[in-house]
Amino acid sequence: MLANAYTTTHAATSGTSTAAKSWTILDTEEQWQNFSQSVTNASEPLVQSSLLLDGLRCAACSNIIEQALLAQTGVTSARVSMSKSRVVVVWSSAKTRPSKIIDTIHALGYTATPASHRKNEFAAIKKQRTAFWRWMVAGFCMMQVMMYATPSYFIHAGDMTDEARHLLNWASWLLSLPVILFSSSTFFGQAFRDLKSLQVSMDLPVTLGIAITFSVSTAATFESNGWWGNTVYFDSLTMFVFFLLSARLIEAKLHNKTLGALENLVSRIPESIERLNSDGNVSRVLNRQLKVGDTVRVHLGEAFPADGHLVLGNTSVDESLLTGEATAISKKFNDHVIAGSYNLRNTVHMQIETLGEATQYGQIVNLINQASIEKPRFSQIADRIARPFLLFAILSAALAAALLWNVDHGHALMTAAAVLIVTCPCALSLATPAAMLATASAFVKRGILISRLQAIESIANIDTVIFDKTGTLTHDDIQLTTIQWREGFAEADALAIAQALAQHSMHPISRALTAHGSPNTGSQKIIITNVNEEIGAGISATLLSNNNVVKLGSAKFCGLAITDTSTQQVYLADTHGWLANFTLQESLKAYAAQTIEQLKDLNLGVELLSGDQLQIVENIAKAIGISTFQAACSPQDKLSRLQALKQDGKKVLMVGDGLNDGPILASAHVSIAMGKGVPLSQAHADYILLNGDISLIPHLIRHAKKTMQVIMQNIAWAIVYNLVCIPLAFIGVLSPWLAGLGMAASSIVVVLNALRLTQFSIEPLNQ
Repeated sequence: MLANAYTTTHAATSGTSTAAKSWTILDTEEQWQNFSQSVTNASEPLVQSSLLLDGLRCAACSNIIEQALLAQTGVTSARVSMSKSRVVVVWSSAKTRPSKIIDTIHALGYTATPASHRKNEFAAIKKQRTAFWRWMVAGFCMMQVMMYATPSYFIHAGDMTDEARHLLNWASWLLSLPVILFSSSTFFGQAFRDLKSLQVSMDLPVTLGIAITFSVSTAATFESNGWWGNTVYFDSLTMFVFFLLSARLIEAKLHNKTLGALENLVSRIPESIERLNSDGNVSRVLNRQLKVGDTVRVHLGEAFPADGHLVLGNTSVDESLLTGEATAISKKFNDHVIAGSYNLRNTVHMQIETLGEATQYGQIVNLINQASIEKPRFSQIADRIARPFLLFAILSAALAAALLWNVDHGHALMTAAAVLIVTCPCALSLATPAAMLATASAFVKRGILISRLQAIESIANIDTVIFDKTGTLTHDDIQLTTIQWREGFAEADALAIAQALAQHSMHPISRALTAHGSPNTGSQKIIITNVNEEIGAGISATLLSNNNVVKLGSAKFCGLAITDTSTQQVYLADTHGWLANFTLQESLKAYAAQTIEQLKDLNLGVELLSGDQLQIVENIAKAIGISTFQAACSPQDKLSRLQALKQDGKKVLMVGDGLNDGPILASAHVSIAMGKGVPLSQAHADYILLNGDISLIPHLIRHAKKTMQVIMQNIAWAIVYNLVCIPLAFIGVLSPWLAGLGMAASSIVVVLNALRLTQFSIEPLNQ
């Protein structure tokens, strides 16, 4: 039923009543949940929906859609991504409905369809075929028209009779009709809708240029003695349309290649899977019909549809989505498997534990989609200048025609056409998003997620790096080595209380405690209430059995005067004082020292801030080559140090574990969190290293710098192209077909330049 709505609306060309009726199917919560999610921390019930767009041509198009949606009652936010042809709309379910949002977009002359994790393949193939046939028709007609136009370039006056010339002109006119009526229909349709809605996009000046060229040439064909002259320009017309359609086909191919990694990642979950029923039979069901607790059968080559554990069989899986490496990982009975990973060896049975957006895969997809929609600073600038620039192009064309009108009416109109064609801001609109999305796809291949594209520019400009210690420079698999406890108290009881508290925290030390043996191994089951975690300090709670307040954390947090700082300790205390302490041992990550050295090679200052005691932090700092460090830091101490650096004009990158460094991660110029074992929705960072590999950081910074160089090159090319070509077109030197070739070439150059960024290479930095 929903597919029928897709087909009906895709065929519509504007917001007609038929389309409106088709989209009302989406106005129930059950339907809009397929392409939407609830917005948390909002004062009223808000929904964030993602829609795929068709008909986008330039930055002006995105601005037109955004402004129209924001003017609609109930819409609080609208962001259009030109590169992904997608709009993300935040709206109030009490004030509007998806059908009204889609109707608003259709009324502007664009097509919108709900965006699930997988595009409607039929509509995409149909669109590609139509574009290909438009290009084929334009190319065939162009070659024929050029054949008829060739004699006029080489013969001398009197070599051809007027009758022969008229015959060739008529033949060219007839061959130009398919180009106008079919190949150019996409330009004319959008331009008409622009005029209808009093908007300006790239298709308007293009259409005016085509219309002027065809009109002047048609007039010269029908009546060669009029004020427009006797020169026809059908060859220029067909060549221009062919060049422009060629550029768009090439851009689409390069665009798909640039974003291939992102598209592959967000399309991993299968549409359907085999589920084991209660009667022992197997039936294939849609993925959205699965529930927690279901057992599914995953065949060789299929992706796991959810997070869960194996209940039958053993296999190898590809978890490159999380590790950035395609190395097969062995899985046996009861091992955990993640949604989106591929089954590489045997058919297995898996019991589902987590579904949808709650899975790690779901969180990754949300981050990818959010990043691709977010507009970097340079893109916002391009959006702001696109519409005035197009208006400038139209006014410039009118001025050029006025200045040459008394000299040659036909030449004046053709000059105006050339100005209209050559000034389209395609290259400028593509300069930033093409480069940044190419880089984002390169990062994803290496297991690096980016939550906002602006962070690419931010990290390219840093001069100082601050590291947290636990879980960042050291492995998060901390080992509990020894336990000391109060006399008259059992070791098992002390550990049971500590584990009961630690279960409520994601800190690496808490995970180390809960992983040591089985929880609640003491003489009685520990039940606690009023749990409260003080970030970077510890956890407190009340024992239900005797209302005794217990604390787990640093000596200061537990109210203990401890002077021994030679080993890493976590303390347990109650209202009577010290109860137990746990000695922990952690190891440095393999490439920590090499990473610090490479960051220094990039002329970056490096600091270490940690909540551990001085001796421990000093030993770690010396081992990896960090000379500036600070121990016994609370979250406020870390934040104060960051603010001091910012006051000194420093641009700081903060690298932390993603959970206990929330304030400083949010306040830093740019931030990186370790994603291994951390809920991605809580990371509060611009970048997330899914496998926690800090050795990627220097290469990430270098690639970001390269990205900004490519963006500057693209913008410079777009500016130089306009500075050179606009005056040439204005004075009549540049013909319409050359203007079309220049405009098409400028866009292709920008995308090809950005394509170099899709490879994230690991190369020596100290060269």
